[in-house]
Amino acid sequence: MKNIYFVWKRETTAYFTSPVAYIVVILFLLITGSIFWFDFFNDINLLTLRGFFNEAPLFLAFFAPAITMGLVATERRDGTLELLMTMPISAFEIVIGKFFAATTLLGVVFLMTLPYPLSLSRLGEIDWGSVWAGYLGLILLASAYSAIGIAASSFVKDQVVAILVSFSICFGLFLIEKFGGNPTGMSAHILEYLSTNYHFQNIARGVVDLKDITYYLSLICVSLVIAQTSISARRW
Repeated sequence: MKNIYFVWKRETTAYFTSPVAYIVVILFLLITGSIFWFDFFNDINLLTLRGFFNEAPLFLAFFAPAITMGLVATERRDGTLELLMTMPISAFEIVIGKFFAATTLLGVVFLMTLPYPLSLSRLGEIDWGSVWAGYLGLILLASAYSAIGIAASSFVKDQVVAILVSFSICFGLFLIEKFGGNPTGMSAHILEYLSTNYHFQNIARGVVDLKDITYYLSLICVSLVIAQTSISARRW
């Protein structure tokens, strides 16, 4: 746990002492804020965050890879990953520490969107159950995208390649249920189950189902295991 904390603190400090965190926070808030206020003024009688929750997953497919692209790739390029691995720290602890740092940054971004529902609550009653469910979905989705980004970053030395690979995977999983046109039967269920957006929209509607939670946790675990395996292979 001490080593995980060390990696988490190191990466989190690096985020907030570089322009990356501020660029991500500002861009995400500008884009999602514009969507929220456009929906608000378009139908002022409808007190809902549906527009925000409908669009945020698409932007996360880009922003999560953007903040994870250099977590391992930069260290591989600069040779600091090898130095880090000479310390009494395991590949698992490195990966988990970096994963927690990325999710911490995205968690800060989500906290800064809380004025959206709070503004609505001043105007009337809103469904706080669906709001908190939507934020739970965002946290799970952001964690899954971050894990994918770390896995992609662990295989390359170039940040541009890392973000392109991770964005392609995240965006592909976001759209996968639409790839098959209008499938029916088993193929439809398979494509739906693989879709990150399908599971997110289920949660955002206020229906927190175990299968949706399991999907995200499985995606996170598989991605982190891949990243750990990639980093561990460099010890030898």
